[in-house]
Amino acid sequence: MFTGIVEELGEIVRVTATAGDSALLAVRGPLVTSDARHGDSIAVNGVCLTVVDATDGVFTADVMGETLRRSALGALRPGDPVNLERAAALGSRLGGHLVQGHVDGVGELISREPAEQWETVRFRLPAGLSRYVVEKGSITIDGVSLTVAEVGTDEFAVGLIPTTLKLTTLGAKHVGDPVNLEVDVLAKYVERLLGARLADEASGAAPSNGEVV
Repeated sequence: MFTGIVEELGEIVRVTATAGDSALLAVRGPLVTSDARHGDSIAVNGVCLTVVDATDGVFTADVMGETLRRSALGALRPGDPVNLERAAALGSRLGGHLVQGHVDGVGELISREPAEQWETVRFRLPAGLSRYVVEKGSITIDGVSLTVAEVGTDEFAVGLIPTTLKLTTLGAKHVGDPVNLEVDVLAKYVERLLGARLADEASGAAPSNGEVV
């Protein structure tokens, strides 16, 4: 579990194809590797990866073909910057929101609107994700916890402050660039629970969770 507060701007060192359609990713991140051990979790652009090895400020992680297909990690090349965050520790402050590191889809940056103190950035939503995105709700973009400023049928906008523009990859993204999106998991749980309840009511059956209403 993560919080969406990026700890370090890392760098892709190498991408090595392995058996099948998977890959071994090597990432430079002196801060996040300072206490990393085999089996630890580190989010790379919002994707939860398991540390295979960590040496001299560089960690490696296996990336399955499913992850490469369903995220923007497959487009990364040596030298590319990436947002890094270690798994949250129990008892630590929750600065962002609950982030699983499980990408729901790949979005696309469609416009940037600079202002004096911030920048409004708009992204296209993959089909099927718009129902989970609400104004003033939380969304994770490339591992960064952000608040939705506006939402449309197939797009949404966020406001980026100078700190976010400087300390994450979002400051250097261009129109057309892909980004990893993770919607608020609470929205998906609510949808599933309400869906089951409405289905029970429509069929006249007792509530599937055993509740008496």
